Amino acid sequence: MRTIKGPALFLAQFAGETAPFDSWDTITRWAADCGYEGVQVPSWDSRLIDLDRAAASKDYCDDWLGRAAENGVAVTELSSHLQGQLVAVHPAYDLPMDGFADPSVRGDPQARQQWAVDQVSKTIRASRHMGLTAMGSFSGALAWPYLYPFPQRPAGLVEAAFGELARRWRPLLDLAEENGVDICYEIHPGEDLHDGVTFEMFLDRVGQHARAKMLYDPSHYLLQCLDYLDNLDIYVDRIGMFHVKDAEFRPNGRQGVYGGYQAWVDRAGRFRSLGDGQVDFGAIFSKLAAMDFDGWAVVEWECALKHPEDGAREGARFVRDHIIRVTEHAFDDFAASGTDDAANCRMLGLDR
Repeated sequence: MRTIKGPALFLAQFAGETAPFDSWDTITRWAADCGYEGVQVPSWDSRLIDLDRAAASKDYCDDWLGRAAENGVAVTELSSHLQGQLVAVHPAYDLPMDGFADPSVRGDPQARQQWAVDQVSKTIRASRHMGLTAMGSFSGALAWPYLYPFPQRPAGLVEAAFGELARRWRPLLDLAEENGVDICYEIHPGEDLHDGVTFEMFLDRVGQHARAKMLYDPSHYLLQCLDYLDNLDIYVDRIGMFHVKDAEFRPNGRQGVYGGYQAWVDRAGRFRSLGDGQVDFGAIFSKLAAMDFDGWAVVEWECALKHPEDGAREGARFVRDHIIRVTEHAFDDFAASGTDDAANCRMLGLDR
């Protein structure tokens, strides 16, 4: 068993245009002051990281990591979620997804996808320069508009979508292998990899690639009414990263899983600050400790109600209180009788 590392904080929801959220030095000092030991970094945010330099220069990475360490935090992983989203985009989402891309490729889906692949590749190489072994990402989606179809899906549509998704990601997974980095896909609505079944469909098409892992976030499972504890047992060998995020699902006579197009605060299913939702984190941390999870507990703060800075400070305490410092010996060792092989045979009646 291992003691999970943490608490850490995903910075994507906090980076902004005002201090202390507008620079690498100030945001890392702020995170440490909140009680965090690590930070997960969005590789697309130039206020925090120069991805081109990080991919090309280990010296840049060493200096960047050193500044974080001086400010009191380690870097746990890099994230390429927004770029990964653009590796596969259905045309229905071209316009809203353009906002994730560099202005030079907006309005050109092919150029945008090439840019996204280059960005994910750079995040993989930067991770290697930093000595990191996991990178978070989204898979993107080609089949998502047909999730709950009417009229019914044509035969072969989903198979074609997943075949193309695998074709686009296989070279990136191979690059990840060359650099010793797992690509941990956040299993998330809006992505073609949104539950265990779709993750397995993808694995089948990338040859069960060893670098294809999951970013486990129970909030997305709770809102799908998926058994998030059983999921850990099923995918114990594929869990590469962990987002600690809470949620609640309160269906009523007017709405359920789909949310009725309502804003977050009015949805039956909504994300909440840690401890304010329904996720059983005591059971999750127990399972992760028992399954030898060798990673960080990273708070991803999202809440329809609470102020983010309050959520961040409360989240650090919440994770610290839930991390289990695993035992080095069995609780009943005091009663060990000190028997040996010969005594064991006698106890079993095998010495006759």
